[in-house]
Amino acid sequence: MGTIAYFITAAFLVLGLGGIAYTFVAPSPETSKKRLAAAIGGASVAVTGRTVQDSTQQRRKNITALLKDLEKQQAAKKQRPTLRRRLEQAGLEITPRTFWIASGMAAAVALVLCAVTRQSPIADALVPFVVGLGLPRWVLAFLRKRRLKKFTAEFANAIDAIVRSVRSGLPTTEALKIVAREAPQPVGGEFYKLVESLRVGVTLEQALKRMYEATPTAEVSFFGIVMTIQSKSGGNLSEALSNLSGVLRDRKRLRDKIRAMSSEAKASAMIIGSLPVVVMTLIYFSTPAYIKLLFTERMGNVMLAGCVIWMGLGIAVMKKMISFKH
Repeated sequence: MGTIAYFITAAFLVLGLGGIAYTFVAPSPETSKKRLAAAIGGASVAVTGRTVQDSTQQRRKNITALLKDLEKQQAAKKQRPTLRRRLEQAGLEITPRTFWIASGMAAAVALVLCAVTRQSPIADALVPFVVGLGLPRWVLAFLRKRRLKKFTAEFANAIDAIVRSVRSGLPTTEALKIVAREAPQPVGGEFYKLVESLRVGVTLEQALKRMYEATPTAEVSFFGIVMTIQSKSGGNLSEALSNLSGVLRDRKRLRDKIRAMSSEAKASAMIIGSLPVVVMTLIYFSTPAYIKLLFTERMGNVMLAGCVIWMGLGIAVMKKMISFKH
């Protein structure tokens, strides 16, 4: 009986001590709720982090696929543009038919001048050919290059204007309208065409493609890639365009540095290339009978044609040597 009493007393003692320990050690209901909420919150944070990671990976996949499509489009656009497209890139508002008519008239005038001055048959054949086909194409290439160069010089400023407009709270379309209205030509004209295309329902990607076809420069290609990726994948447009503006200005500084470093070589090439023509002109005015044999005799015509061919090859080689890609 005494042993049973001892066990009962010990059991009550253990239960009492356990109750006292539970009172002081066990968490309160508020603490339990906080711990449960923290556990649930941690699980939700883990799920949210996994969702964000999946979203980031999906965005990277979309951007990679978009860049591959753009590379394919750029490779397809490396083909020689048509005459109509080159006239548009040069800023000439004429049709190819008008261009060919003007070329034919120039060739006819050159042929008449050769007949009046009684040149050799070789000159009668070569001069109209050069004036009718070579000279108009050279002028067209010169105007096209000058317009694209002028566009590139002002394009970075247009990008900065878009960045400032977007950061001030304006939508992208309004920022493009501001550039189209205030930017100098030819930048303003190309952005005006871009805005008009968007106004009539053309998608941004198609409008940027048309802009690149009108001004096929690397800067416009970069701008189209940034705008297309931003419209399809989202992101901070102002930051992306700000980085693009910095890249464009770095390219301009590199271009100016290359031009300064190659200026001496270009001057030497110009002197060497123009020296034979200048000497021949001086001899023609000082002793015309001495140089006239090149134009009247058959062997002189052959020698003159050979000189022109070799001088052309030499000038082409020098131009290739002093031209740097960047």
